[in-house]
Amino acid sequence: MIGLPPSVKIYVTASPCDMRWSFDRLASLVTETLKLDVYSGYLFLFTARRKDRLKILWWERGGFSLWYRRLEEGTFHFPERAGACYEIEAGELGVLLEGIDLRGASASLT
Repeated sequence: MIGLPPSVKIYVTASPCDMRWSFDRLASLVTETLKLDVYSGYLFLFTARRKDRLKILWWERGGFSLWYRRLEEGTFHFPERAGACYEIEAGELGVLLEGIDLRGASASLT
């Protein structure tokens, strides 16, 4: 799991993108299409059409980081939310990166 500061926001893009895209193309997608600040220190998740691969773009201390994750079996199960981009919590990201399907699950409030 990626060590994240507690204040970081994590955004997931709803529509798939080309996994050949790198730093500059993904950064322009964030600023031009999603209308978000790519230099904010937030994480931006992008998925492939088959949902078996994802990339995470993050600006930190004067440079971009780009993580790529591919599942050997199965697909990533993203939360169903409206809009071109939506926010998830760090706990959801950890589960998502493992390929665990939480659709229909509910949180325990004990």
